[in-house]
Amino acid sequence: MNSYITLSYFDVALASVFIILNGVISIAFKLGLAKKLLFVSLRMVAQLLLVGLLLNWIFALSSPWLTGLVALAMGLFAGREIRARQERRLTGIWGYSIGTGAMMFSGILVAIVALTTQIQPDPWWSPRFALPLFGMILGNTMTGVALALDTLAMTVDRERVAIEARLLLGMTRWQAMRPFVQQSLRSGFMPIINAMAAMGIVSLPGMMTGQILSGVDPQEAVKYQVLIMLLIGGATGLGVIGATLASTFRLTDNRHRLRLDMMTLK
Repeated sequence: MNSYITLSYFDVALASVFIILNGVISIAFKLGLAKKLLFVSLRMVAQLLLVGLLLNWIFALSSPWLTGLVALAMGLFAGREIRARQERRLTGIWGYSIGTGAMMFSGILVAIVALTTQIQPDPWWSPRFALPLFGMILGNTMTGVALALDTLAMTVDRERVAIEARLLLGMTRWQAMRPFVQQSLRSGFMPIINAMAAMGIVSLPGMMTGQILSGVDPQEAVKYQVLIMLLIGGATGLGVIGATLASTFRLTDNRHRLRLDMMTLK
């Protein structure tokens, strides 16, 4: 028989004792992190409370247009985070649109396939299923894309002499950039590879743990977690590859020249 555990706000507040302890330690060692810990904790609580209220309203309305609008807003905010995490980035709208576009395309594609063929809610766009699934895919894809683009920009800037030398020797732009594209792709893939490698042995993922604590059978929770991780891995890979190749195309031209003028400092 499943046992469901309901948390009170006092139970949640009690967990903050450990954050307060970390703040005290920070003050004792003069780390300068106490205010930041307090700020991010309060910000997290406020954001999640607002999201909870918003989701209740969205779930009650169950509108495909509203669901799509919220998903679009999530993607645009995630794109801003990708851009903000790059020390060097493409100039103009390209610095925002390439990472955002690649992430949104892969996230939407994978989420729609999962909703229509595997999870199959009725209707398939039901916000109760679509938004949490899209959010998990988006968050992980965002991290991979941001790392890949940051690595590409920093590497190209650092190795510009080597790249230009390869171009002078007659290589095409794709041949000259290949080692640095490969390095960027590895950086983008690394977080999801590490997460998948450690899952089940080193850590129990949050979604699975939450399902088990709420009374779901562990085997059923495992199936959902495996599904989610495979979807996240697939979306991350597509997003990283798309963003990296598009940025490489932008950083070079049809005359096989390196275009560092297309990058700017943060």
